[in-house]
Order: sequence, then C-alpha cells, then structure tokens
Amino acid sequence: MMFEEILSRLPAKVVCRFKLSGNLEVDTRKIVTFPYDVEPSFLSIIGSFNGLILLCIKRSYNELVLWNPTTRRFKLISDDYFSRYFGRHNDTGGMYFDEHNDLKVLHINCYWDVVTARVYSRHNDSWRKLNFLNGTQLGSNFYSWSPGIYSGKTIYFTVSNYWIPPGERNIVAFDVISESFSILRFPERIQVNPCQN
Repeated sequence: MMFEEILSRLPAKVVCRFKLSGNLEVDTRKIVTFPYDVEPSFLSIIGSFNGLILLCIKRSYNELVLWNPTTRRFKLISDDYFSRYFGRHNDTGGMYFDEHNDLKVLHINCYWDVVTARVYSRHNDSWRKLNFLNGTQLGSNFYSWSPGIYSGKTIYFTVSNYWIPPGERNIVAFDVISESFSILRFPERIQVNPCQN
C-alpha cells in the first residue's frame, strides 16, 4: 500500500526526503495496521491523496473512513446515506483541497441507473449533493468506474461500458474549483492497413 498508493503519487523531491530517513527498497516491508478493529477483507481502498487514504468498511452497513497511516489517525465520515452495499464498480471517489484549504472528499455512487455525486467538507463535517451530468447512462450496471486520479485541479475517472456497446470508454472530469462534471470522449478507433504504423 505504501509503494503503490502513497509513495507513487508523491513528488520526487518528497520521496527523496524520505530516503534520508530510511531504506525504501522494494523488498523492505513494514506492516501498517489500521487503528480500527475490522477484518481486512471488509476494507476497500477508494482513493488516496497527499498521504491520506479513503477507505470503505463493508459490513451490514457501510462506513467511509479518512485515514492517515503515518499518524495512524482516522475519522469516520459516513452518514445514513452509506447504509446500502458498497460496490467496487458502482462506487468511487477522490479527495482534494479547495481554495480555502478545506479537505473535500468526493463520493460517486451508481445505483439503479442513477449517478449520485456528493462531497464531504472536513471543515463543516457534513455532506452535500452535487449536480451530475444530465442525459447520460453512466449509472447503468453495464458501466465500470475507475478510482479518481487528481491532476491539475481536476479529478479524472475512466468510465467503461463492458457490455453493450462493448468497449465504449469515457473520461469523466470533475473540476474541483467549480465542482462541476464534464465528459471527455476517447478518440474513435481508426481502421488502418496492417502495414501502417
């Protein structure tokens, strides 16, 4: 988790600072225990940002947890909305800091062909609903959502249709300043002669 989810997303300068304090060889392992008593098979990592990890605890009810594995501090941020089952292909999210340095958690849920987007404010300790794109079928069970990737004040999600029409792929972009969504289409595949590059 440290290499794939945290260190791989940090700037190179920051990772070099860590190397002054210890050995970061791939074979070196350090066990980081979650401070909340839960079976590891019930944990799903939704995303990570600036060393924080967004987890879902899947039990008879779901809980979203914001966790800093370095300090071992965590905060339960879920409300009654998360009582239904969390699905790997149906739920995704991301994290960001707004212009007031407030940590925000974006959660997207696809359920019964409806996409619901909500954002949590750490400062206000509350959730609010966001407007999602009208007229899209991205909430269908035929679509699979990737975890969010933060880059340049935007969180990007790959949304793929794995049923009908097969292979349809979209990028859903969430602008963290305006808190609005847009769709970027993948280019159509071009039929070329096998001799062409």
